[in-house]
Amino acid sequence: MDSLFDLTGRTAIVTGANTGLGQAIAVALARAGAAVAGVGRSSMDETGALVEAQGAPFLAIAADLGTIEPVARIVDEALAWRGRLDILVNNAGIIRRADALDFTEADWDAVMDVNLKSAFFLSQAAARHMIPAGGGRIVNIASLLSFQGGIRIPSYTASKSGLAGLTRLLACEWAAKGVNVNAIAPGYFVTNNTEALRNDPARSEQILARIPAGRWGRPDDLGGAAVFLCSDAAAYVHGAVIPVDGGWLAR
Repeated sequence: MDSLFDLTGRTAIVTGANTGLGQAIAVALARAGAAVAGVGRSSMDETGALVEAQGAPFLAIAADLGTIEPVARIVDEALAWRGRLDILVNNAGIIRRADALDFTEADWDAVMDVNLKSAFFLSQAAARHMIPAGGGRIVNIASLLSFQGGIRIPSYTASKSGLAGLTRLLACEWAAKGVNVNAIAPGYFVTNNTEALRNDPARSEQILARIPAGRWGRPDDLGGAAVFLCSDAAAYVHGAVIPVDGGWLAR
């Protein structure tokens, strides 16, 4: 059974790997045996040390996914490093909060560019290598807001709903070509994106009261789902959006 989840010899790109969910996913993939190329706007020294502590190689790729300019370079650097690309995790994401009546075009565009546009074009660039090479795995980090509306985060909700739809579209196009495209929908996790909510006592209490598990998610709670979707255990899983939410959607 362990061999089904073994990623030894595979190379993964994880975006937004400098902190939070991306860092935890990078470490989980490394623990399963993958070499990890982490993509981020800020220092990834901590992530690199954690990955290498698992006995896996790590490459830091500095890039701002607010535009698609670095997309080709990211894939090229990973290929030059290991000679192969087996896994892409589109985790990089940002959020802007304001009432829908007051939301600006700048905040709309900033979120959509990182969360949806760059995820698509990075998936495209990766798949253009994966398909001729025989296949690969793409995992998009969606959200509970792929299923629900939320409040005061219109562009985030739109981007994550779009990412779930894009996951299904790419699965339909690429499943027969050997590329598995799936998504994970995290619930309320302790990350930079949820700091404002966690610092609001009333809102934090409301959220915790709705989570059957009774706690906020920890970044390392996401690792198992990521390893599964990137492994041979998920060979016949295509177009799925898997909630990892402490039971939030079941309530």
